[in-house]
Formats: sequence, C-alpha cells, structure tokens
Amino acid sequence: MECGWGAGRARRTYLGAQYARLGRRRGKKKAAIAVGHSILVAAYHILRERVPYCDLGPDHFDRLATERLTHHYVHRLEQLGHRVTLAPVA
Repeated sequence: MECGWGAGRARRTYLGAQYARLGRRRGKKKAAIAVGHSILVAAYHILRERVPYCDLGPDHFDRLATERLTHHYVHRLEQLGHRVTLAPVA
C-alpha cells in the first residue's frame, strides 16, 4: 500500500494516472491498493522476462479509447448547447 501511495503521487506517469483515475471513482485507499498491485505485477514480469521497465505514460488511458472519449465529449458539448463538427487533423 505504501508503494501505491508513493507512485500515485508521481505525476506524468502511468501509475500516477491510474491512481488519479481510480481515486476519483473508487476512493483513495482502493486506488493505492490497485496501484500497489500493478507495481507487483510489473515487477514480476520484469524479473521473469528480464526486460527493463517501460512506463506507458500518463495518456495511456486516453489512447486506449479515443473513439469513446470523442463521442463522450461531443455529446457533452451538444448537451451544453453547442453545435459540434469534427474534422480530422492532417
């Protein structure tokens, strides 16, 4: 749990993003336990596979579901009374 607290305070990391995301929905204590569990799982795979740790980055969760996030924010803006037109970036 102590590792979860420490990693959760780190900004601009995958574990910090995971802690912030879970802390809002589940609570700070459960988020710390979940981050600690992620650290244990990562350590197991690092030692077993003998590979260096590669942080996924704080935007990992955004990159996983870009379509869902886009739809959510467009729908939210339309609820607020805005007309939204999306154009892909070149």
